[in-house]
Amino acid sequence: MENKPYISVLIPVLNEEESLVELQERLHKTLENIKKPYEIIYTNDGSTDSTQNILEKFRDQYPAVKIIEFNRNYGQHMALFAGFGYAKGDVVVTIDADLQNPPEEIPKLIREIENGYEVVGTYRKKRKDTLFRRVASMIVNKITSKLVGVKLRDYGCMLRAYQRNIIDNINLCPESSSFIPALANTFARKIVEIEVEHDERKKGTTKYSLFKLFRLNFDLMTSFSLLPIQFIGVLGILIAFMGLVFALYLIARRFIVGPEVEGAFTLFGILFFFIGIQIFALGVIGEYIGRIYQEVRRRPRFIIKREFL
Repeated sequence: MENKPYISVLIPVLNEEESLVELQERLHKTLENIKKPYEIIYTNDGSTDSTQNILEKFRDQYPAVKIIEFNRNYGQHMALFAGFGYAKGDVVVTIDADLQNPPEEIPKLIREIENGYEVVGTYRKKRKDTLFRRVASMIVNKITSKLVGVKLRDYGCMLRAYQRNIIDNINLCPESSSFIPALANTFARKIVEIEVEHDERKKGTTKYSLFKLFRLNFDLMTSFSLLPIQFIGVLGILIAFMGLVFALYLIARRFIVGPEVEGAFTLFGILFFFIGIQIFALGVIGEYIGRIYQEVRRRPRFIIKREFL
């Protein structure tokens, strides 16, 4: 028990060889100044550069460093789930490896946990990201707040802290895809969000493409709400009603005006519109069915190639 860490810092890593040395140095200095036992767990999420070699050198130089290496890329949230399974600290902090969230902000989160909060979220001060990412993040934040019932300004900021009981509850959830900040908030009673600094990415490139952001939104919606599929049901009823009204209108027009050919293209346009809605609805329903299929197969969420613990 004497070696049990008080703080566990989890860092998912994917091809971040350029920023790792600076990150580790700053993180080590920050955690040493807190003067409490700690561990740093890096999860190598299938990096193809020299990330793994750098992490193994850290392991030789810093006794608190632990490494989990995946056999391939599974995504940031799976990397965090793996870290949660190994973290032993009473306080668990997550942070990105790109240095956009300064490690020096971690003591702020620790203080809030010690004040009794179970989850400490953060929002980025003067966010240094592109307009596209800021707009996409704003949309995700609004959707997440509605679905989870906890209104926060920034669900996308990785710099977060959790009490031990929240991590234990997260570890009980075996689903193959989830959105961790929203999942944690469903278990927490006392949640706070604080402001932290945000820096520009100076090294490496972002790992979140448009497709990954789109997929993250589907993870969020399908994991925490039936609202999309319920919306489709209501939309189907409205379209059926509109179709009935339009059919009655065409019948009445036929008796009053007589048959006509000129409206054929209008009918085709309306038909294609309704077909498009049907295909979209089938796509959303298929997304739910596909995720159910993933869950019932019970395949591992990730495969750990090696551990340095």
